[in-house]
This record gives sequence, structure tokens and C-alpha cells, in this order.
Amino acid sequence: MDAPDETRQTQQALEQVGPRLRQLRLEREATLADLAAETGISVSTLSRLESGQRKPTLELLLPLARAHRVALDELVDAPETGDPRVRLTPLKRHGRTYLPLTRRPGGVQAFKMVMPPRPGAEPDELRTHDGYEWMYVLSGRVRLVLGTRDLVLGPGEVVEFDTRTPHWVENPGPHPAEVLALYGPQGERMHVRS
Repeated sequence: MDAPDETRQTQQALEQVGPRLRQLRLEREATLADLAAETGISVSTLSRLESGQRKPTLELLLPLARAHRVALDELVDAPETGDPRVRLTPLKRHGRTYLPLTRRPGGVQAFKMVMPPRPGAEPDELRTHDGYEWMYVLSGRVRLVLGTRDLVLGPGEVVEFDTRTPHWVENPGPHPAEVLALYGPQGERMHVRS
């Protein structure tokens, strides 16, 4: 392949970065302001990147790939490596560890959640948001306060609920709890990205 073909392919790949960034953001139902707060990149720079008015650089693409939970090569249309394994970085939020089990943004996201024990913890505030949540307890115990119900779940138990119902989830102890959780975009924002 000669240099002009490589240059043209590089230019075409760079032109697709902006639309890809916009699509990823919209799939997450995030605003430019949300993304700016998450990445430290200004709203105007993000807007220019998405519209193609700003050339993408590694310094800009790395935090965006992390925020969208995609590999950098997915932003720049790199060739497939053929390896389907998900290798994403664990996230720590509110004392919990979230291990992403899906790579694609938008739609339902799967996480393995590790909750440290908090014996004696009581609901300070029941939360609500749009969406549904599904949780499967792998080990330990999980306390779910859902409206007027107060449930303690053990290994092998599953719950699914409308998150517009006031709810609170905690580990009553005495050991760490491991949970598989499925969140829609609203639930992911509440639990993982808040």
C-alpha cells in the first residue's frame, strides 16, 4: 500500500471519531456537561470533537475511552484483534467495587459488584430513578429495602424491581457480598457513575 492510500485511510478514520464519540455519549444518555464533568475536558472541546471541528489527540481520547468504557481502538476504528474477552478496569464507588462485564455503552450493562459488610447500617434515604434493576447474589448477604418491604437475600437469590419504587441496598455482613447486577442507563448512572 502506498503512502497516499495510508494517508487517506488515516484521514477517514479520524473523520469517524467525532460521530462515534457522539453516538457513544447519546447511547449512555449523557449530556456534554455530564461528560465534561467526568473527563475534565471542556464542553466546547467535546462539542468540537464530536462535530469534527477539532482533531482528536491521544490526550483527549484516553479519558473519553475510559468514560465510555470502550477500548481506545474502538474510538479510532482499529482492526479487530479477535479476542472477545472483556478486560475492563474495576471501579470503586461508595465503598463498593464494580467490575464491568460488558464493553458496549448504552442499553443494559452487567457488573459484578463486591459490597463490603456494613453491619447495623440502616437506610438513610431510599432512592428512586427511572429504570429496572436485576441482582443475583453470588455470595454473602444483601439487604434490600424496597418500598415497605425489607428483604435479606442469600446466595442464589435473585431480585428484579422497578427503580421508581424507593429502594436501598446494603450488605448486612458479616462477610463481603458478591452480586451480579444488570443496570439500564439510568441505574448505571446512579450506581456506577455518580
